[in-house]
Amino acid sequence: MPAPLAKANERAYTDVQLIDDREVPTPAAPPPKEHFAPAQPNPTKLLLPHIDVKLDFEQKIYWAAMRPSQHPMITMELLRDMMCVQESIRAIMEEGNRQHLDYFVAASQTPGVYNFGGNLIYFADCIRRRDYEGLREYAYACIDVVYGNAMAFHTPLITIALVQGDALGGGFECALSFDVLVAEKSAKMGLPEVLFNLFPGMGAYSFLSRKIGAAAAEKLIMSGSVYTAEELHRLGVVDVLAEDGQGENAVQDYIARSRRRHNAHKAIYRMKRRVNPLPYEELRDVVDIWLDAAMNLEEHDLRKMMRLVAAQERRLGSQDKK
Repeated sequence: MPAPLAKANERAYTDVQLIDDREVPTPAAPPPKEHFAPAQPNPTKLLLPHIDVKLDFEQKIYWAAMRPSQHPMITMELLRDMMCVQESIRAIMEEGNRQHLDYFVAASQTPGVYNFGGNLIYFADCIRRRDYEGLREYAYACIDVVYGNAMAFHTPLITIALVQGDALGGGFECALSFDVLVAEKSAKMGLPEVLFNLFPGMGAYSFLSRKIGAAAAEKLIMSGSVYTAEELHRLGVVDVLAEDGQGENAVQDYIARSRRRHNAHKAIYRMKRRVNPLPYEELRDVVDIWLDAAMNLEEHDLRKMMRLVAAQERRLGSQDKK
């Protein structure tokens, strides 16, 4: 096993401290299930509160970037926008529509952060209140989104994640769900859930084990460490390594190099999904295991969860001062 996985807790938020009486963001209750399904959007004029969409029909690229956020985590509102994006892509790619696309790119506009992952404050609140149904609704919405990503939205698109900052927990899982992961060298990615006695339950093991093997996936998950994009590139997790500040150019270069072989690449990703399929039932079963484990967390585990939230807030605060 390459050296980076041996550094188990070397960089895993060593500055985490207890939260005192400071204010932390209180998430709104998730919307009722019947309100989660997105409305039928106009696929070429999509205005979303949490995702910035740009359609380049000349280059046949659909760009989607999570808008800047003070708390860049996965909320039900963001998940709803992600579902709207997926619906708009399918509408554009419908047979008979002339405006076809070849590539989808998912990025973030928050400086230094791709996404911090799950709404940990909401998790802790559900666990303390024993709200299993509320936590399950959130978790199922997450896997609905990542499954759509992993299936390329059931279209012939090649999908690309562009990571230009921290991608942690569910944010990392989301990036892993695309065909190609492009990351700038200074980007950091990891799965810190084990630090508060849980595991990443929204696809991490499914995606990583298919990409780098089960043993390497388990070591990465159980380490709880945060790795640089360069380390993950050596492990085979990151597909394209970009210089800092050049992530978008790296995506454009990758697409330019691949375009002449687009038909072959598209077929290869389709073949990969057939040879090593990811059944939706697998994601659902893993989430159910995650839910049982989450509801078994004790108060000292939840306090560790809140320390991670505090560390993330300090990370954003230091970024704002630069």
